[in-house]
Amino acid sequence: MKNWEEGVNFSVTVCDTGGRILKMNRKAAETFKMTGGETAGKDLLDCHPEPARSKLKKMLAAPFTNVYTIEKKGLKKLIYQTPWYEDGKPAGLVELSFEIPADMPHFIRK
Repeated sequence: MKNWEEGVNFSVTVCDTGGRILKMNRKAAETFKMTGGETAGKDLLDCHPEPARSKLKKMLAAPFTNVYTIEKKGLKKLIYQTPWYEDGKPAGLVELSFEIPADMPHFIRK
C-alpha cells in the first residue's frame, strides 16, 4: 500500500497544522501545473484567494470538514477537505478533488 495515492485518478493534497503542504500526488501536481505544480513545502494559504483563505485558516484553527462542488473550464469537481489526525490530535488537512460527471446518477439506498 506504499504510495497508493499515486495510483488513483483524483487529487490528494496534505498539509500540516500550520498550512504547509506536506504531499501532493501526481494528479494534484498536474491540476496545479499552471501555478507551479508540485508545491510541497509551500504555504497552502498562499495558494488560495479570499474567501477560501479565511475558511482554511478556520479549518486549521478548529478542524472541521468542508465539502462542496465547483465547475472550472467545463469540469465539475467534488472537493472534500477534512482534518487528519496523528496520535489522536489534529495534524493538518487532507483535500481530495474528484472530477464528477455533470449528470452523475444519484441513488437512495435503504
